[in-house]
Amino acid sequence: MDTSEDLPNYIALQTVPERKFDILPGASADLTSVTFCVKEEDHTLGNSLRWAIMQNPQVDFCGYSIPHPSEAKMNIRIQTTEKSNAIDAMDKGINDLKSVCQLMKAKFQQRCQEGDYARID
Repeated sequence: MDTSEDLPNYIALQTVPERKFDILPGASADLTSVTFCVKEEDHTLGNSLRWAIMQNPQVDFCGYSIPHPSEAKMNIRIQTTEKSNAIDAMDKGINDLKSVCQLMKAKFQQRCQEGDYARID
């Protein structure tokens, strides 16, 4: 079985925009309500990140949209309670999603090493 060291890291091959995140006009002064524009992303990250952010009890609302299919950007709106702000909620959501992915990868690799999987013909 190939290990991750044997495969090229496709993420490293992609160019990351210098300004990956922008805060769009209309954010509240206390930053409890912010719309972020995330460049070079789509529904794949949008829905996963929305889910992770909504797990935070300090978040009242989180939704995302793709403004136009031909534009490589995603807008994500976060509204929090007064005890937090949208920037902290975004940061926590990104970290939480990363942790979920790392756990899933570890479990997958463990099961593959143990041969603990079923093949469906």
